[in-house]
Amino acid sequence: MKHAPDLEAWLNLNLIDGVGGESIRKLLIAFGNPATVLSAHPSALERIVKKPVAQRITQGADRNKIATVMRWLENPFNAVITLADPDYPSQLLNIDAPPPLLYFKGRRELLRQPALAVVGSRNATPQGLSNAEAFSEAASNAGLCIISGMALGIDTAAHHGGLRGAAASIAVVGTGLDIVYPAKNHPLAHKLAKEGALISEFPLGTPAIGRNFPRRNRIISGMSHGCLVVEAALQSGSLITARQALEQGREVMAIPGSIHSPLSKGCHALIKQGAKLVENTQDILDELNHLLLARNENTVAAKEFTARKSTENAILLKHLGYDAVDIDTLCSRSGLTAEVVSAMLLTLELDGQISSLPGGCYQRIQ
Repeated sequence: MKHAPDLEAWLNLNLIDGVGGESIRKLLIAFGNPATVLSAHPSALERIVKKPVAQRITQGADRNKIATVMRWLENPFNAVITLADPDYPSQLLNIDAPPPLLYFKGRRELLRQPALAVVGSRNATPQGLSNAEAFSEAASNAGLCIISGMALGIDTAAHHGGLRGAAASIAVVGTGLDIVYPAKNHPLAHKLAKEGALISEFPLGTPAIGRNFPRRNRIISGMSHGCLVVEAALQSGSLITARQALEQGREVMAIPGSIHSPLSKGCHALIKQGAKLVENTQDILDELNHLLLARNENTVAAKEFTARKSTENAILLKHLGYDAVDIDTLCSRSGLTAEVVSAMLLTLELDGQISSLPGGCYQRIQ
């Protein structure tokens, strides 16, 4: 597979132990490109970075590490995207500390789509998981790629919803891309690699280290135009993402919940601080109205997907009629499974076409 001619220089600079992203960015500003940095005299380097860092740069990276990445890149789905790459996410360029390079697996075209971060608790309630999946699918159908962190709970539900929609989903992970964490999400990781994408700023082989997960949150928010918090306790890590989103100038939104639930308190705190209260998909689209989606709504894929979903929903509405009906009756009338009917009902409810009634029934709204 053909690579950019300066890729090995980028890898060499980024894989030097003890040389962090801040130092690399300063050096690139001073010298212009990695090859020039690597060939610079130590005294010139020491004008930009400390002497120990300059010495490490003069020595270069372990060639075995570079060779490992080059072998990984033989898979056509894998890529290394540098700051100089035209596919580097434009939103990410505008944050305080953009990663010098990103390890990438999946569909590169997703990097050019408007995106919505969807985050929340790892220990989510069934309602929270259902909301995350339904809102993510609806936002994806509206042309917003769903970005989350592939953790258990809300992140996982958000990815599944995003992948079902037209604009797919991207996971920003806190390990190397040759490691799947948590292990339970192996099937999801493979689905994302095939239908969406995975991204990491961490080198191959980087294990799950606690401090790396808050660090990757700035990328989740940085790649997105808005951040939706579905469920969060007051000490939830997803509030870190929301705070970083605010600092990056992104729109922050939150779904309210029961006043008695600890997993609603983080969302309620955000709303008190000025986050947009979200009750349906249109609230998200209204908040991000300045983005929407001239280019994505005009793509053939989005049009075809939206048309198919509209047809499916219209058929279910026909089976629903105008009387109150339970899920079992709808399954019998439509021939669909309870899981499929439940997902469609939630989408229709979020769109304001039906309402839920006591006793597990649903009614069409005229």
